[in-house]
Amino acid sequence: MLLFKKLIPDPLILYLIIALLLAYLLPELSNIEFVGLGLDNIIDIGVLIVFFFYGLKLKWNEVFNDLLNWKLHVRIQLITFLLFPLLGLLFYPLVILNEEFYVLFLAIFYLCCLPSTVSSSVVMVSLAKGNVTSAIFNASLSGLLGILLTPLWLSLFVKQNGDIDSSSIFLSLILNVVLPVILGAFLQPFLGKLYEKYKKTLSNVDKFTIVLIVYTSFSHTFQDNLFGKVGYSNLIITIIGVITLFFIVFYLIQFLNNRFWKFAKSDFITIQFCGTKKSLVHGSVMGSVMFGSDIGVFLLPIMIYHTFQLLFISYKSTQYAKELE
Repeated sequence: MLLFKKLIPDPLILYLIIALLLAYLLPELSNIEFVGLGLDNIIDIGVLIVFFFYGLKLKWNEVFNDLLNWKLHVRIQLITFLLFPLLGLLFYPLVILNEEFYVLFLAIFYLCCLPSTVSSSVVMVSLAKGNVTSAIFNASLSGLLGILLTPLWLSLFVKQNGDIDSSSIFLSLILNVVLPVILGAFLQPFLGKLYEKYKKTLSNVDKFTIVLIVYTSFSHTFQDNLFGKVGYSNLIITIIGVITLFFIVFYLIQFLNNRFWKFAKSDFITIQFCGTKKSLVHGSVMGSVMFGSDIGVFLLPIMIYHTFQLLFISYKSTQYAKELE
């Protein structure tokens, strides 16, 4: 059991593996309907609920109290929404060499533009004995900024793709993401306590939605043989590329803190963990809005990155905790 937890620290990874296997073996299940609703309709409802709950989770008093630690917050957000996208641009020469690399580049660049995770960032920072309050603030802030900055960065390139309408992307994001968050935040004083009481149960909604998105998107991917079109050599490039990105940012943060920033250990842990996290939740639900049924290839780098970051940071959180004992 302990070995299983080390190999798969987050049950979501196991669910995603099962979803991938089902998508490969039984892709036709994506066409089934339940009470007159197809899986796409159920996913749309799930997306709305996920971001509504996200608004309910916001605790404005904690957010305002942590504003004094602004130097830490600025660094984390700059790493997430500036450093990562700039590093992602380094993959663009692949497109210049061969236009077939365009989708691969766009998928990796999409990963780079995503916000940080919420739950896993806070959990890992807590395990490593970092600054949990700042982790909560930055994870929440990152999610909110990502609603605007992720599609803004991506619009630099999706405009070149005639299959994607940037204006409709922003409209869909406002209707499906921004408005539910605002509604949830507005109702937080009235429903916040009720949400806190049942949040463990309600948190399964986002996991269920992610699993459905991954299954439906990859079932379309396998049915259309998109991986065959992309090529297995490109798959290897993707795996090497996203893991390299992670290590560059992870150890660059360590170098900058040791040489220039000089943050206390607890704050450094928060910067390093929150700064290197990329959200599978946001990547899945925002991707379903931006790319529709064609997101299978675009989710691949996120899934690889998400799995690796959980495994590696789980190890580092234990190591840091021992150093602070």
